[in-house]
Amino acid sequence: MNFLLVDDDPEDTVLFEEVLQEVDHRIRFTAAANGKKALDQLRSNGQPLPDLIFLDLNMPIMNGKECLAEIKQDTELKKIPVIIYTTSSHSKDIEETMIGGALCFITKPLNMKDMKNILSSIVDSMPGNLEKAIRGLSNSANTYIVY
Repeated sequence: MNFLLVDDDPEDTVLFEEVLQEVDHRIRFTAAANGKKALDQLRSNGQPLPDLIFLDLNMPIMNGKECLAEIKQDTELKKIPVIIYTTSSHSKDIEETMIGGALCFITKPLNMKDMKNILSSIVDSMPGNLEKAIRGLSNSANTYIVY
């Protein structure tokens, strides 16, 4: 499996990668610091497309909403599931990203245990039962999840 995290916070990126590798060390992890860098990376022919994209909203240069719109308009990229992964829980952000094609909206968990629970459920469900895993998480996680 191959995951892409698009997030401008280096500490969040390192933490995400550490927890993800703890969950399954075989997962290939890449990161981009903003939407433009993510799109450049996704559109380069040298790298395989990710199986899943975790997308922050508040970033410089190109924010998550703009990046999501570009992904969902691209014939090659639009089939990649996108999980909004952000500190925001504003209803407008949720509504706009869900209408824009995001698979779900997850607020970043406050502790590593919750992050590990979320990532474990997602990894264990790949590739066929991702939506079912998200539904299950929304009932059990100590974070805000909309699907």
